[in-house]
Amino acid sequence: MNAITPTTRRREATFALAAGAAVLLLLCGCHKAASTEGKPASAAAGEAPAKAGASDSESDAKDAKDKGSSAEGPEEGVSLKPEEIEKMGIATTDARAITSEPEAAGFGVVAAHETVATAVAELRTAVAAARQSHSALERSTRLAGTPGAMPADTHETAERQAVTDQAALELAKQRLSSTFGQNPPWKNPENSPELSALASGQTKLVRVTFPLGSVDTATPNRVRLAHIGIAQVGQSWESRSVWRAPADTTVPGRSFFALLKNDEVSEGDHLMAYAPVGAPEPGVLVPASAAVISAGKFWCYVEEKPGTFVRTEFDPNRPTPDGYFVKEGISPGDKIVTASAGQLLARESNPSAEPE
Repeated sequence: MNAITPTTRRREATFALAAGAAVLLLLCGCHKAASTEGKPASAAAGEAPAKAGASDSESDAKDAKDKGSSAEGPEEGVSLKPEEIEKMGIATTDARAITSEPEAAGFGVVAAHETVATAVAELRTAVAAARQSHSALERSTRLAGTPGAMPADTHETAERQAVTDQAALELAKQRLSSTFGQNPPWKNPENSPELSALASGQTKLVRVTFPLGSVDTATPNRVRLAHIGIAQVGQSWESRSVWRAPADTTVPGRSFFALLKNDEVSEGDHLMAYAPVGAPEPGVLVPASAAVISAGKFWCYVEEKPGTFVRTEFDPNRPTPDGYFVKEGISPGDKIVTASAGQLLARESNPSAEPE
């Protein structure tokens, strides 16, 4: 049995110390790997991940800002300072609530009063002739069998003339009804003040025709008449004396006569005619002075907030004596520009222009 020398013991102690150090190092390496497991690689790189994270945040914030500004879009309308509004002379008025009936549109022609005068003259001539011949026949009949009796042939002549003149009178009446309808407003055509006014031209006779299907079978209780043309679209006149007219052979539709006491229309004028065809509808009145025309459409400017004027389109097909009836897009109480609307349109078209 070999004896353990001091040298051998020192070697064994050195080997044991080295082995312990190796185990300790191995344990430290395993712990470091476990603590970094599951984390992104950038986390183990120290300060580099923090800088990358800051860049991503700034990029996200920039994207969000860009999206927000694109969603809002540019501000609509024309924004003016108080001194610019005063310099341009802009004035506004509150949109007034009104009601209007839907209307069917047709065309009208003002008849020449010569036509009426001729028919009236024929009627009155026939009336006078019939009365005279009737009186002569009565006188001849009354004198029959007396010393002053008329010869038989004279009595027969008077009788024949009375029948002829009465037939002429009936023909004149029928010609009048054929020309001016079966139910005119005058009851006695022989001495009617309405016919006299028409024959003298003091009252205008307008023949209006509406397309087939636009009005029902009943005669409208009134008709609104207006000149053709944009410049006078807001000016109209109403007639409440309306009756059926013979059909117009040149235009398919339903025709009516209307009486119009107005000096602003002339004989031969072609007019627009409107007849109510439904219940009244609520809306607002856009004054005629507020309308501007751009790209073939009608617009007006509404002051949505102090100093900001927004151009709003409206339908001009419902004119009124004071402007236009509008159902949509404008509410009662909205501030509508009634003066210098054209300058606002010019300013909107050319924002760099200075107000005049």
